[in-house]
Amino acid sequence: MFDIGASELLLIVIVAIVVIGPKDMPMAIRAIGRWVGKARRISGHFRSGIETMIREAEMEEMEREWKERNAQIMNQHPDAVTEEEQAAQPPAGAESRAGPQPSDPAAPPREGA
Repeated sequence: MFDIGASELLLIVIVAIVVIGPKDMPMAIRAIGRWVGKARRISGHFRSGIETMIREAEMEEMEREWKERNAQIMNQHPDAVTEEEQAAQPPAGAESRAGPQPSDPAAPPREGA
């Protein structure tokens, strides 16, 4: 981020010691540390908010594309829906021919069981 070399850092420290003084230097360093920590927390919060907004926008876009693609497929194959629905439904009267199922709680108990 900041391109500060060792010689530039040494110059900053010397100027800080001369200007602030060695007695007040620990308080100044603590204050700077608090400011840096607060700036990092704020930037992290901001970054996570931006990432959340981007993620939500991407999800909305993908959902819109999926709906468009689904509508396109449904328009191309309208008879496929009826075939699938018919395959999923049992034939009419199938249960009455086979009798009550053993897992049916309303079924009377079988004799000999």
